[in-house]
Amino acid sequence: MLSLSVLTFVRTDEGLVTTIKLTRVGNSVGAILPKEVLARLHAGAGDTLYLTESPDGYRITPYDPEFAAQAAAAEKIMKRRRAVLRELAR
Repeated sequence: MLSLSVLTFVRTDEGLVTTIKLTRVGNSVGAILPKEVLARLHAGAGDTLYLTESPDGYRITPYDPEFAAQAAAAEKIMKRRRAVLRELAR
């Protein structure tokens, strides 16, 4: 039998403390996020959220950290190769 627990996320810069209840969904476990949290994340049913580990705990974000790193690398290349990209765009 699966034991359900409660996760608490704390955001110290704004004093936000939110408790998230884990519940059984079929053979899996789901987290129920309050509508205020979903609104702040700009997320809704069916969206993908990413849970990443940080020095002060865990972080839930709608942004894929791997994609963000790739986008930053692409931006750096585009700045460096600006003239070449302009020629290719012609």
